[in-house]
Amino acid sequence: MKLFRDLLANNEGATAIEYGLIAALVAVAAIGAMTSLGTSLGNTFNNVSGEMDSASPTA
Repeated sequence: MKLFRDLLANNEGATAIEYGLIAALVAVAAIGAMTSLGTSLGNTFNNVSGEMDSASPTA
């Protein structure tokens, strides 16, 4: 009986799982933010490149 009480009182595994879930959530949020930022940044560079290509040189 004491063994079962000790196993139920042990919270180390639950804490490790919680930290793992938090780390996974942070990673998913970071990947989503970086993907969105990367797409936006790529579009900005493409727009600047297009404007530079269509600009007439002044001589």
